Amino acid sequence: MTNVALVLQGGGALGAYQAGAYEALMENNYTPDWVAGISIGAINAAIIAGNPPERRVERLRAFWEGVSAGLNFSAPDGDYPRRWFNMYNAWAVMMLGVPRFFQPRFPQPIVQFSGARGATSFYDATPLRQTLDALVDFERINAGHTRLSLGAVNIETGNFTYFDNAYQRIGPEHVMASGALPPAMPPVEVDGAFYWDGGLVSNTPLSHVLRQPDERDMLVFQVDLWNARGSVPRNLVDVQDRQKEITYSSRTRTVTDAYRHELKLRQAIAKIAERLSEEQRQDPAVKEYLALGERRRVDIVHLIYKRKRYESQAKDYQFSRASMEEHWQDGYRDVIRETKTQEWLEPDATDEGIRVFDPY
Repeated sequence: MTNVALVLQGGGALGAYQAGAYEALMENNYTPDWVAGISIGAINAAIIAGNPPERRVERLRAFWEGVSAGLNFSAPDGDYPRRWFNMYNAWAVMMLGVPRFFQPRFPQPIVQFSGARGATSFYDATPLRQTLDALVDFERINAGHTRLSLGAVNIETGNFTYFDNAYQRIGPEHVMASGALPPAMPPVEVDGAFYWDGGLVSNTPLSHVLRQPDERDMLVFQVDLWNARGSVPRNLVDVQDRQKEITYSSRTRTVTDAYRHELKLRQAIAKIAERLSEEQRQDPAVKEYLALGERRRVDIVHLIYKRKRYESQAKDYQFSRASMEEHWQDGYRDVIRETKTQEWLEPDATDEGIRVFDPY
């Protein structure tokens, strides 16, 4: 039996790409047993895990149409006009916020007293709490129908934390903590501690998913919004864009290379265990080490959003309806393209235990 996991990176307005990818996965009968996300990926993940399969795409669509309702204009043709169109929409978000997501504070934090309620963020995320209450069934999440993991950072310790319904109850505050990117969003209190966006430490939950104990084989669909690969910038706008891509990309190769080495060691332990007698395996000193053995196989299908020529460093907070629809369709098409081959269904000719299918 194969455990299907969906891993969703953070990336603000680009998150509609993940929603389109999920729609295509559902059409191809890849319903995830486990959804893990950070930042906007945490919101998409909560909507998926917090609804029955037949309502998930509808709920994702409701969220993305809701947050893009304030900028529902037709986009002009041509790269240059479209770049100015996007710049205007990004400016509008900065000034007015995003419907059902966040709204600007008045007065702004720079004129508030230190320690005041709104002194640590430019925006108020109360609308997001209301949106989550409307679109996510947290009782369903906590019933464990689908595993859900959300990454956040403890502000006081600097430690990365995962909120996971396999070990604790999940509420709206856990989702909001994962997406509380400073200084835009305020810190979120969870059980007496305060948290910020998990992307400050790691913008993908892939390592968390790979290192959780599970004897089943795993098929992971990793949907990233920032590309680690790119060209050398030619102006300051490009510099800002490339800086974001490098900062928030998942470094999937680093994670998978480290996991491949770890998995080889675990497989070696499992092979050694097969050659020991039952008496030797029950020796307490040996048994502790044999528990580290693992024979499962892991396939990772890595999908990455590719930026358009007319997009800039503001693409993650450019919540226009035109861009949302483009991102959604891009995610949908990329998954359809990959599922036509379904290479991960072919027998694994290697003995490494992990394969990465990267179309780029």
